[in-house]
Amino acid sequence: MKKTGATLVRHALEQIGVKYTFGIPGVHNTEIYDELNKSKSIKPTLVSHELGGAFMADAISRTSDSIGTLVIVPAAGASHAASGIGEAFLDGVPMMVISGGVRSDSQYEYQLHDMDQHTMMSPITKGTWKIEKHEDIIPTIYEAYNLANEGEPGPVFIEVPVNIQLDSAEIDSIHNYKKPEPAPSVVPDESIKAAADLLLSANNPGLFLGWGSVGAAETTQEIADLLQAPVATTLQGLSAFPANHPLHTGMSFGRSAVPAAENAFAECDAMLAVGTRFAEIATGSFGVDVPENLVHVDINPKVFSANWPAKVALQGDSKDVLPLLLAELKSRIETPRDRQALKKQIANDKKEYLNVWFKHNQKNTVNPAKFFTELRSQLKDDAIVVADDGNHTFLTAELMPIHKVGNFISPTDYNAMGYCVPAVVGAKMANQDKQVVGIAGDGCFMMTGMEVITAVNNQLGAVFVVFNDGELSQISQAQNIPYNRKVCTVLNTGFKPEGIALATGAEFVEIADNNNIQEGIGKALELAGQNKAVILNVRVDYSKKTRFTEGIVKTNLKRLPGYTKVRMLGRGIKRKITG
Repeated sequence: MKKTGATLVRHALEQIGVKYTFGIPGVHNTEIYDELNKSKSIKPTLVSHELGGAFMADAISRTSDSIGTLVIVPAAGASHAASGIGEAFLDGVPMMVISGGVRSDSQYEYQLHDMDQHTMMSPITKGTWKIEKHEDIIPTIYEAYNLANEGEPGPVFIEVPVNIQLDSAEIDSIHNYKKPEPAPSVVPDESIKAAADLLLSANNPGLFLGWGSVGAAETTQEIADLLQAPVATTLQGLSAFPANHPLHTGMSFGRSAVPAAENAFAECDAMLAVGTRFAEIATGSFGVDVPENLVHVDINPKVFSANWPAKVALQGDSKDVLPLLLAELKSRIETPRDRQALKKQIANDKKEYLNVWFKHNQKNTVNPAKFFTELRSQLKDDAIVVADDGNHTFLTAELMPIHKVGNFISPTDYNAMGYCVPAVVGAKMANQDKQVVGIAGDGCFMMTGMEVITAVNNQLGAVFVVFNDGELSQISQAQNIPYNRKVCTVLNTGFKPEGIALATGAEFVEIADNNNIQEGIGKALELAGQNKAVILNVRVDYSKKTRFTEGIVKTNLKRLPGYTKVRMLGRGIKRKITG
């Protein structure tokens, strides 16, 4: 049979369960788009910018069982999407990137978009391929898809030259996709027993959970209940453990954590860490005290002892490894220890921290704690919350409880600003029966805010919250402490998101102070429930620092060499006196 390359691409994407693609058509991929338009199971989606498309694809993978997929033009499309692909790579998120390519049969040099895409993509993907002939298309896409989901997940990149898309060739057969049987993680019995020994012999064991533990959430809850151990999470793993569980303490566990976590882990003498790399944000700029008795579970063996030595390393998928550990613990624990005092302390610490925030009121602005408390009360438990990168990220982590596993997503290790708006679009597209709310700072919103039009065009009822304070606040706060200056972090204070709403066709709601928080959130959610995209502008008060910001400043200052520390402190004091 004769088939065009574009037809084969469509077949393969349908077979691996792709439901949405994101990108912009161009002369090097229009044939693929024409084929996708014929598909009964794939919806090709036009975006405003390939960066936004990559963040949408990322959110599809994080919040559904379909792999997020880009269909982009070569060169400019690939470089525009690179930040979103890099975010997925460092955060361990699967993504399929299908790129057009210049003609591979041309006699001419210097074709339009002619560049080596694979050198650019190799550092931020698990693998790249360039299709040489028609019969390679289907097996290559299947191979790439398997790789994207094997071990620690990540993006893959496939270039399909435009001539192969357009031309027909004889194909012996079109193979359907057969999912390979996953090889179960093999963990030695003695390692499981050693891990149980450490946790059971500890006076104050604790759990530290990252995104890699989301798939084993029921098991981690059983282990926490069995050990009566406090649970902290990474930022990316914020929804790895329900915040309304009495043993949940918050993000991280050191001096950059909220009091509930810092106090609960103060005497921690054994830790079960699952699906975390102990990276910079998760540890408050490496400002935590990790106990010597560390049991570390991760699918990627490279993370073991990279920053803190693991006494017991258990390599494998948490879905495979943790049930083995749970069974061993159950066989040796007759009655869980009584830790009612711990649970009471956690609850009291959370309540007191919230009260401190409630008392911090500035006129004509919105108290973040009052905003998030009201948002939580009006949202359903299964609502998905998306945060961008900035001060609002850590306000969300500290003040917005996430009740359902997997229902919070945020950029983390690559830490790309501009994530939220397109990620809300992707999350809502994949979860149209759930409420989806994004929290973005005004600086982040300026980067990708025009992607709200993609939500409008697709009738996606989601709320895009803009924390509007006129600064890149996370960095301006970090500047102001040592420098008493804010250099290139003060935005145009006349920024009016209602103009973006007008330009995109979105609804607009504003919360100017604490008096209309309840009404503003209610109106925004009501409009979103009518399949309308809503920009909710919040005149936020950023004058009180998060525990995260306070903690990392102290940690980083402490780490500086003596001379540098004296110079910075001296300069800061002098500028505060002289102005």
